[in-house]
Amino acid sequence: MPAFRLIDAKLPDFGIPATRPELDRSVYLARFAALGRARRAAGLDALVVYADREHSANLCYITGFDPRFEEALLLIAPDATPTLLAGPENLGRAANAAIEVEARLYPPFGLLGQDRTKTPALAEVLRNAGIAANQRVGVLGWKYFGPDEASKPEAWLETPSYIVDTLRQIVGADGRVVNANALLMHSVTGLRAVNEIVQLAQFEFGAVACSEAVKAVIANVQPGMSEFEAVQQMRLGLLPHSCHTMFSSGDKLVGLNSPSGKKLKKGDPMTSAVGYWGGLSSRMGWLVEDESELPSNVRDYVDRLAGPYFACAAEWYETIGIGVTGGELDALARRHLDTPFFKLVLNPGHLIHLDEWMNTQVYPGSKEPFLSGQAVQCDIIPAAGPPYYGANIEDGIALLDERGRAELKVDFPEVWGRIEARRAFMGDVLGIRLKPEVLPLSNLAGAMPPYWLSPNRIVSKA
Repeated sequence: MPAFRLIDAKLPDFGIPATRPELDRSVYLARFAALGRARRAAGLDALVVYADREHSANLCYITGFDPRFEEALLLIAPDATPTLLAGPENLGRAANAAIEVEARLYPPFGLLGQDRTKTPALAEVLRNAGIAANQRVGVLGWKYFGPDEASKPEAWLETPSYIVDTLRQIVGADGRVVNANALLMHSVTGLRAVNEIVQLAQFEFGAVACSEAVKAVIANVQPGMSEFEAVQQMRLGLLPHSCHTMFSSGDKLVGLNSPSGKKLKKGDPMTSAVGYWGGLSSRMGWLVEDESELPSNVRDYVDRLAGPYFACAAEWYETIGIGVTGGELDALARRHLDTPFFKLVLNPGHLIHLDEWMNTQVYPGSKEPFLSGQAVQCDIIPAAGPPYYGANIEDGIALLDERGRAELKVDFPEVWGRIEARRAFMGDVLGIRLKPEVLPLSNLAGAMPPYWLSPNRIVSKA
């Protein structure tokens, strides 16, 4: 007997927050103090944090500042006010960082063609900020490496070479310049792995916006529209994106593609995703009303692919919780979908933050546990390819212990009300019984409509 079935059920209106919870200065000061403790525990004398438009999460987490168009560099040395280097367009924003910094203009961070005639020597700038000979300096950008990639992974740095080369010149042969991204980005011990209650409430705002955009395109897409016109139904534009907006359809469907002028035809497969800070929602379906309008060779799409995929996602939701290991989730997904047909790709679950994928403890044999305060994506991707293509039910959750849930309920009662309504829908309608600590953040709340011209026909547990 199948573990799934199609039902007719309208997705409830869970509500849309009118305002976005904001982090006050005390949050950033506490983060900066925690980073100082982590730096000292790691035996590091100083930290250098690099950011650009694509990779700004670490800097933004510490300072509340993310560079636009340009790069930026935060220099943290003992007994000194942090120096924040920015280009001409971002200098004013850098000066308004949430922690105390000395914001300084560094012209090379500006766009090409701007005046750079007064550029100071980078070595002088770094020394004035407290970088000195014989120090052990940790560099943070957006990625760290392991022994499977390098014999000395701490020496692998993904930040621009002119910065790293100058740092190594300053510290000399008796100093070290090492990759320190794990201080913030390790999936269990990293400071960004566990979020404050207000940060989770802010992430819910982003998750709602993402899911409402994907809901809108599913509800309003029609044959004859172009992909551009379909995406216009999303009414995007609220927040900085954590990734580009995705839409792809037809026989050349590729999940990561951006929309084009291609016209949509009845019977097309299609996929879409929207990501804002703290949230991403993605769905895959067909531009049909029911299975009779599917191409003849995929009329069993729900029975063969979408239904078994949903059964896997449902068990994922019912299994995840505080103390559950990443290895347990990985084994679960492989038990359901690790076959030549499904072609399971990527890790079936990961942490989400200001960046769409911060890190993951989900991999074969992982003993790394999920913790209270983490924001986690249900991100299980089968790449079956033509003619079935795939399925997707990607949304985010938060994990909070009893004390954290009580705090969230008191501090953000409207957020709590939406979470409770989503939990009830997932349990009562979809048959997915969540543990008390599992808090769905998306207004799609596990809903999976395989036929986008019948958006109220969704998959549930049998």
